[in-house]
Amino acid sequence: MGLPSAEEIRDATCVACPAQALALGAFDVAERPGPQHPYDSGRGYRVHAATGTPTCVHPYRVGVPPAAYASRRVPLPDGDEPAPAVQPADLELPDDPTLLEAWLIAVVRAAPPAALGAALGRAETAAAARFDDGEVVAALRRVLTNELARSR
Repeated sequence: MGLPSAEEIRDATCVACPAQALALGAFDVAERPGPQHPYDSGRGYRVHAATGTPTCVHPYRVGVPPAAYASRRVPLPDGDEPAPAVQPADLELPDDPTLLEAWLIAVVRAAPPAALGAALGRAETAAAARFDDGEVVAALRRVLTNELARSR
């Protein structure tokens, strides 16, 4: 099985993720987003607020469990275990538009195949009530493009 390739990780992660610029092991992976991991526009990705360590906040997207890979030099998993699954907290509609794409991916991955259309419809309606229509459409396009390719 093995760990995902750099290309697979870039395709699977959001634009605010350090995995877009750094290799696995060069950033920490947190259990979930929160104020302790803000986006640093100067660096182009999320960091730990206190330490500045680059941090991914979506283990199910980057494909490795939460750990302090960069800050404490925790070794990467060998890749034989399954990737982290979507957690119930990942299915809560975020307030931050940079987390919209990740939320939509969680919705897609958590939905049974027969219910995917209905889940996407509900997600689009909920997102449109909170975010600008352009942000919702752009996120849906990115998610559907990558998730449909991933599920093949």
